[in-house]
Amino acid sequence: MGSKYGVIVMGPAGAGKTTFCSALIEHLRNNRRSCFYINLDPAAEDFVYEPDVDIKDLISLEDVMEELHLGPNGGLIYCFEFLLDNLDFITDPLETVTDEYLIIIDMPGQIELYSHVPVLPNLVRHLAHGSLNISMCAAYLLESTFIVDRAKFFSGTLSAMSAMLLLELPHVNILSKMDLVKGQVARKDLKRFIDPDISLLQDVPDSGLVYDANENLETPDPTESQSVMTGESFARLNRAVGQLIDEFSLVSFLKLDVQNEDSVGSVLSYIDDAIQFHESQEPREPMDDVQDDGDMG
Repeated sequence: MGSKYGVIVMGPAGAGKTTFCSALIEHLRNNRRSCFYINLDPAAEDFVYEPDVDIKDLISLEDVMEELHLGPNGGLIYCFEFLLDNLDFITDPLETVTDEYLIIIDMPGQIELYSHVPVLPNLVRHLAHGSLNISMCAAYLLESTFIVDRAKFFSGTLSAMSAMLLLELPHVNILSKMDLVKGQVARKDLKRFIDPDISLLQDVPDSGLVYDANENLETPDPTESQSVMTGESFARLNRAVGQLIDEFSLVSFLKLDVQNEDSVGSVLSYIDDAIQFHESQEPREPMDDVQDDGDMG
C-alpha cells in the first residue's frame, strides 16, 4: 500500500482550529475529495462534521479530571499518554484509508503539547514512520488579532517555531480569523507580519519589545542588575530572537478567512504541496467523478 496523507491542525486555544477543520472538510467535499476526520481534543463537544474517530470514545478529559482529581492541563497529558498506550484506537481505522483521502487531525489548544511534552512527537512518529506511513504536515494556527499586540505576535511566532522544532514536520503557519482585522491593519503593514520583520520591534517603544538598532554602542553586561532592571537584557534577547526568525526565515504565515472559500483553497494548496499529495494521484477520467458522487467521504 502506498503512502497515506494527513495534516495535524495545531495552535493555541481560541485560534479557530476546529472551525478551520470544518471549513477544510466542506471545501474538500465541494471539490469531490475524500477526507478522514480525527478529533484528538478530549474536551471538544460541538462539531459541524461528526469525526470519523473521536478520542472521547476512548477517554474524556471530564472523566479524567473527576476520577483522578487532575486539573485541565494534567488531565490532558494523561489522556494523551493513555492514547499512546492504546494506539490501535487510531491505527486500526486508518488501515483502510487510501491515498485518495486527506486525514485531518484536530488537536487541543494547550500549548504544553507543542512545546516541551514528548507525547505529541511520539504520536507523530508512530503515524508518520510506522506501518501507516502517513506523509504529514503540521498546520499551526495563530489568531490574526495578535498582530495588534506586537508582544503577543512575537510570543505566538516563537510558539510556532517551538512546534516546528519539536515535531520535525513540514510546517504551514496560518494567521486565522483575518476577517477580524480588516480595516485595522494596512496591507503594506500586514506584509511585515506575514514574513515577520525584525523592524517591527522598533516601532512601539511601549510594547517592551523595543531594542536599540545601533550596532556600535557598547554592549552592557546582561547579568548586571542595572541591565535587568532597565530592560536592556530583555531588549537584547528580543533582538536576538527576532534576528533568528528574520535571517533564517524560520516562520512565515499564510492568511486565512474561513468564510472565503478561495482563502481555504489557497491554504489547502500549501498543505497539499507540503505532503506532496498530488504526486501520487492517478489522472482521473471525467466519468470517475460521476461514479464517485455517491460515496464521498
